[in-house]
Amino acid sequence: MTGAYVWIAILGITLATVLTRAGVHLAGRRLQVPPNIEALLRFAPACALAAIIAPDLVYFDGALDLSAANPRLLGGLAAVIFFAATRSMIATVSGGMAVFWLVRAWLGL
Repeated sequence: MTGAYVWIAILGITLATVLTRAGVHLAGRRLQVPPNIEALLRFAPACALAAIIAPDLVYFDGALDLSAANPRLLGGLAAVIFFAATRSMIATVSGGMAVFWLVRAWLGL
């Protein structure tokens, strides 16, 4: 019986996804999005990514930690600096991870 619930859940989620995404396409030109809203929607992926990553950077060992003893936060800040300086994803990832590992080694974690 558990298998039936799984398949019902998969079909329900699939249907909800298809309806919500296809609804915009099915409306076609009848649905006019104002230009200012359309401009704001360009930033939605970056905002969603930040909302996923930010909590992982500021929480350490299950508590909010904005100190210099948080290797994730320092690595993330270093990655932002590397990206601003180089505009290179390889430098961003490499620099951020290097700082993360160095801070962890320095703190003995």
